Amino acid sequence: MVPRHAHAALTRRRSTYRSLESLKRDKAVCRACVEAGYPLESLPVIAPGSGQRAYMFGQAPGVVEGAERRPWRGRAGQTLRRWLAMDEDEFYATFYCASVTRCYPRKPPSGRGDRTPTPVEQQLCEFWRDHELRLLRPRVIVTVGGLAARRLLGAKSVSECVGERYEHGDAVAIPLPHPSGASGWLNVPANRDRVAAAVELVHEELARAEASLPSSG
Repeated sequence: MVPRHAHAALTRRRSTYRSLESLKRDKAVCRACVEAGYPLESLPVIAPGSGQRAYMFGQAPGVVEGAERRPWRGRAGQTLRRWLAMDEDEFYATFYCASVTRCYPRKPPSGRGDRTPTPVEQQLCEFWRDHELRLLRPRVIVTVGGLAARRLLGAKSVSECVGERYEHGDAVAIPLPHPSGASGWLNVPANRDRVAAAVELVHEELARAEASLPSSG
C-alpha cells in the first residue's frame, strides 16, 4: 500500500494521447486526487492488455485490487466472472477494466465497506475514462454498480437499468449491479432475474461485436 502522504511522482496529463500504452504510463503515476487533498490507499489500478473490444466500468478498486494494482482481483471479481461464466484469461482478454475512480479510496470513518469517492474525485478521473473510450472505441460497455451507471449513462438506480440495453455513442451499454451484494439488492428474486437477463444481453452483444470484426482469412 502507498501511504496517503507519499508523492512518488507528479501527475502528468497530456492534451491528447496517440496510444493506450502512453495513456497507461501516465495514469500509472497519477496522484491528482492526492494532490487535491483526498486520502487514498493505493496507486492507480491498471487494466492488463490493450486489445479488448469491450469496456467494463466499475465504481472504484477494493483493497485487494489496490494492493495488486489489477482490477477485479477480490471476491467481487470472482462473483462477476461467475455471473459471466468466464475464467480469468477470457475475462481480461474480453474487457478493458476501468472504474469511476482508479485508486483504492480507503475505508470510511465508520470502518464499514469502502469509502465512496467524492464528486470531485469522480470528476478528476473522468479524464482517463474519456481518453480510454476515444482510444479503445469499444463496441460493448458494461457498467458495474449504481455509481458507474449514473456517471456514464445517467441511470437513477440499478433497479431501473439492470436488464436494459443503452446506447453510448457507437457502443451498446449494459448495466450490471455491483457483485459485492453488500446492499442486499441481490437478495430479491426479481433482481436476480434482472441480472440473468443482463448477462444474456452482454453475451449477445459480445457475439455481435465479434461477428462484425473483419475476417482475418
